[in-house]
Amino acid sequence: MPLLSDNSTSSARLSAENAEAERRLREAEDRLREAMEELHRRQRKAACGDSPPCDHADDSCVANAIGNLCQSFLLSYGVRVGIGILLRGFKLARGKSYSSLLDLKQLVSEKDLIVREEACRIGLLFGGFTGSYHALRCLLRKQRKKERPLNAILAGCIAGLSILALDDPNRRRTLSLYLLARVAQCAYNSAKSKNKFHLWGSHWRHGDSLLFSLACAQVMYAFVMRPESLPKSYKDFIQKTGPVAAPVYKAVRESCRGGPVDVESISAYLNSRGKSDTVKVEEFPSIIPCSVIHPDTNSCLGHNAKAASATFRKTFPLYFSLTFVPFVVLHLQKFMDTPGRACWLAVKGAVQSTSFLSAFVGIFQAVICLHRKIALQDHKLVYWVAGAMSGLSVLLEKKARRGELALYVLPRAGESWWYILVNRHLLPDVKNAEVALFCACMGGIMYYLEYEPDTMAPFLRGLIRRFLTSRISNPGPSVSRTASYACLQNFESMNKPKVQDNQQVEISTSKQYNLESIPGL
Repeated sequence: MPLLSDNSTSSARLSAENAEAERRLREAEDRLREAMEELHRRQRKAACGDSPPCDHADDSCVANAIGNLCQSFLLSYGVRVGIGILLRGFKLARGKSYSSLLDLKQLVSEKDLIVREEACRIGLLFGGFTGSYHALRCLLRKQRKKERPLNAILAGCIAGLSILALDDPNRRRTLSLYLLARVAQCAYNSAKSKNKFHLWGSHWRHGDSLLFSLACAQVMYAFVMRPESLPKSYKDFIQKTGPVAAPVYKAVRESCRGGPVDVESISAYLNSRGKSDTVKVEEFPSIIPCSVIHPDTNSCLGHNAKAASATFRKTFPLYFSLTFVPFVVLHLQKFMDTPGRACWLAVKGAVQSTSFLSAFVGIFQAVICLHRKIALQDHKLVYWVAGAMSGLSVLLEKKARRGELALYVLPRAGESWWYILVNRHLLPDVKNAEVALFCACMGGIMYYLEYEPDTMAPFLRGLIRRFLTSRISNPGPSVSRTASYACLQNFESMNKPKVQDNQQVEISTSKQYNLESIPGL
């Protein structure tokens, strides 16, 4: 009995000593935490002064801007070069020169693959904007000593001067109008979410398809009747994708305007097709017949089917490249984890997009041929209607991509309207107006990206944040991850009860898998 009493007394004394030691340790940890917090507060105040802290505490503002510039330049340069190399490989494979795929001189030589200058200009555009935007944000934050939406707008507008890296005014105008459509989309979504403005019909299920059809109507009308109002690269793409020769479009244009048709040019084209003896063209025809539009076949249905299949073969390499290369460059880790699945998704997406474009060409040609079966005189509005009808082929695309395609084609239609209105002296022809428009749009884009990201389309938001790096997020003071801060976090986790630890794990896990809560995603 005395032995048991002594053991219990010793255990109680030991427990009391452990409790006292734990209490003293906790008090020491509390005092150390308070001292570290004060030190951390003083360091942050000394580094930032009265201005809000930057969100790159581990780097200086200059190093952060240069790092973002280099990263964005390499990403955009790699995407452009990768697309060029893959298209060159498809071209060699189409010519059944499979051994040339292993010959670097034929695959990537500057003589056959002219992408170096264009890739550099694209890299300077994206890299220049990224680096200058980060530098200007830091400068404005320090000069104005506050973080306000105006900082993002000013930085975006000034950094937009990087558009001067593109030497082609038509490309600058196209890009500016594309961003204008995106800013309008963000502004409308913002007003709609605040119950300030709401367009009638915006709730329609196929409103994006309707917008795409209207934009295609203007583009195809411009291609046939006013080809000079479209960018040369875009016009050449439509010409190569379609099955009708350029002299025929010229004859159609002249016929609709009531002028004389270039008979020699049409005769030379028909002679090259071996049809000069069977098809005769008048100098003032009321309508260009189907025998001139598709002299290789007498069947309009056969011609349309052949045109659709030929379009599929010609454009599949392009769509596969545009789907596969950006994914590999921008999501290399995902590609390395599941390369087979990435290739399958790229092929599937390319087939769907190519089918949509093939149907577009087939429907457009079918409407043109149908008009010639029931009418005796041509009219320019026929090509506007044909473009609108062919735009319905976008229903073959994924629902998520229809709006993106509509906003892609809409700037082309806007550019055509712009040219026509300037040509008719209804709008002034201001030199470098596209540069000012691009700067203004980039200011708006960066405002919505940082302060109202939900108003922006997920595709565009993710793309911009990927090129501008994940360091751009919704504004707010960031905490420097110094050693003292890490030590404080360890203390806090050690002092929490087990139940709280489990709750903390659940909270952190939910944040980890909630992508919207992660800055930069």
